[in-house]
Amino acid sequence: MTMTPKSERTNPRSRGLDTKTALQILRLMNAEDRRVPAAVGKAIPAIARAVDAIVAAFERGGRLIYVGAGTSGRLGALDASECAPTFGVSPAEIRAVIAGGRRALDRAVEGAEDSAPRGAKDIAALRVGSKDVVVGLAASGATTYVGGALSEARRRGAKTVLVTTSPHPALGKLANFCIVANVGPEIVAGSTRLKAGTAQKLALNMLSTAAMARLGRVYDNRMVYLSLTNRKLRRRGLRLLAETASVSEAAARRALARAKNDLPVALVMLEANVDRNEAQRRLALTKGHVRRAIRMRRG
Repeated sequence: MTMTPKSERTNPRSRGLDTKTALQILRLMNAEDRRVPAAVGKAIPAIARAVDAIVAAFERGGRLIYVGAGTSGRLGALDASECAPTFGVSPAEIRAVIAGGRRALDRAVEGAEDSAPRGAKDIAALRVGSKDVVVGLAASGATTYVGGALSEARRRGAKTVLVTTSPHPALGKLANFCIVANVGPEIVAGSTRLKAGTAQKLALNMLSTAAMARLGRVYDNRMVYLSLTNRKLRRRGLRLLAETASVSEAAARRALARAKNDLPVALVMLEANVDRNEAQRRLALTKGHVRRAIRMRRG
């Protein structure tokens, strides 16, 4: 007899959901959602170990690759897509693959998550190797597609991570690091887009943000790799540069012009009192680590 995953069992606190008022449903959802941060908090030691593995991967020229199906896959794609404009990394360095391919991002692709060979094939297509980290996202801890992907990643020597809400995940044996956020059953039985989805989103926020902070892709607590691609972001970048370097907006504007609108280059120029070529040289030598670039001695 197949055991129902804990996250897919009926929640006794939400019985009669369809008879409740909107206010009652929303209060119930809010009460259930408050359980999520506590569950994620218990997984922080495992998340920290995974962060260290991601940092090590980037330092040796590797990549971070998310793999999932359905909601889990879409959450991975969301985090991956937001890392490039936030942290200045190449889209090739943080990738996401989802069961069913790109069309699964906005519609269900029936049966896609049931194919382990497809998961393995998608990992092989990315030429995953020993420098990479592959993060499998599976609320149930048993998604076949994710299992195939993690198995192939391990075979190729990559470090593997599993993010799940199942306390006893079947795929745990395929992961070097197993991140379990046991959020319990959803208010709508089986709908893991709710608490389980929120838990995975929080875990992904932690993995990418902590790793990028360790790699110097933020300076202090500021997003200094902001891409200045439109008027709003250019204004934001100008204010951020002026505040971080403790200069006037006019001085920040001049520095950005000399840096050809490259925000981290402009910051290193101002903080280290160097020209654009020297700032670029330092960032290249430190692999983009802003604080280390500022502290370097002149070449």
